Amino acid sequence: MKVSFELSPRDIKYFRERLQQAKESKSAEDEETVLRLAAEMVEEARASQPPEYVLERLERLEQLVEMLEDDEWNLEGRDRTRLLNALTYFVDPDDLIPDRIPGLGYIDDAIMIELVAQELKHDIEAYEDFCDFRSGKKKVGEEVIEKRRDDLQSRMRRRTRSERQNARGGSKRRSPLGLW
Repeated sequence: MKVSFELSPRDIKYFRERLQQAKESKSAEDEETVLRLAAEMVEEARASQPPEYVLERLERLEQLVEMLEDDEWNLEGRDRTRLLNALTYFVDPDDLIPDRIPGLGYIDDAIMIELVAQELKHDIEAYEDFCDFRSGKKKVGEEVIEKRRDDLQSRMRRRTRSERQNARGGSKRRSPLGLW
């Protein structure tokens, strides 16, 4: 069975406000705490045997955590901050649907993961390309990996900037969730 729905501007506003509240919380100040709590949330969600829709999104959330923990990817500056800002929502226990409700508790988290993944699609694509490159090479020197990483991160920023400008006829705009 397939269930689908469309998020209205009011719905997006709700998720944006919740993300902003999470970003302003004390947990957003400590990167290590955010990463640890996000990983714990994934474990707890998996243990609750959520619907397949949620499980698929949890994989994406794990990937966002990996992007930040991957020393060779070495995400820095505003790119790193955007990812951390996105993860802060998932460490906030006061979300729309309490996580303890069987079958439904992680639906709002899955929706937010989907929204975040859409906003960070260029970041995710670049990281996936980097992982593919890294796994396909044997004994590649560190400088080759660094060059590929730098090229992919530049592409990621270029595509994100271009998408933002095209969405508003060339003028810069904030992302719908306010990640940048």
